[in-house]
Amino acid sequence: MAEINARRKATAIAGPLVLGADTVVALDGTIYGKPVDEAQAREYLSALNGRTHEVVGAIALARDGEVLATAVETTKVTFRRRTEDEIAAYAATGEWVGRAGGYAIQEEGGSFMVERIEGDYLNVVGLPLERLKTLLSGL
Repeated sequence: MAEINARRKATAIAGPLVLGADTVVALDGTIYGKPVDEAQAREYLSALNGRTHEVVGAIALARDGEVLATAVETTKVTFRRRTEDEIAAYAATGEWVGRAGGYAIQEEGGSFMVERIEGDYLNVVGLPLERLKTLLSGL
C-alpha cells in the first residue's frame, strides 16, 4: 500500500524529478493510516499499545509522470504499555494529526510511547533517507 501511494504521488506531478513518499503502520495484517479524529487516534494507539508493529515507508522517483525507481523500508517499533488514560492524554496533544498510526516518533510520541525501534529511525519519521540516497545515486 505504501509503495502504491508513493508511486501515485510521484506521478501526479510532471517534472524533471519528482519524489513521492508514503508511510503506513501495520500490525497483524491491519494498516493504520492517518487517523481522521482524536477518537480514531486513541483507537490506533490502543491497538499498538505494548506491542511491536511495522512502519513501512515507500519512496518513488518519477520523471514527467513515469516512475524511474522505488524503494520500500520497514522498521519495527515497540510501544511501551500505557494506560487508556495515558493514551487519551497523548492523543489530546494533537500529534496524531497527519501521522500514520497516530503518533510522531520525533515529538512527544517518541519518548512517551516508543520503547525501542529496530531499523531506520528516519523511516519512522517519514522519509527513509538512506534509501533515497541509494535511489538517487542509481540515477
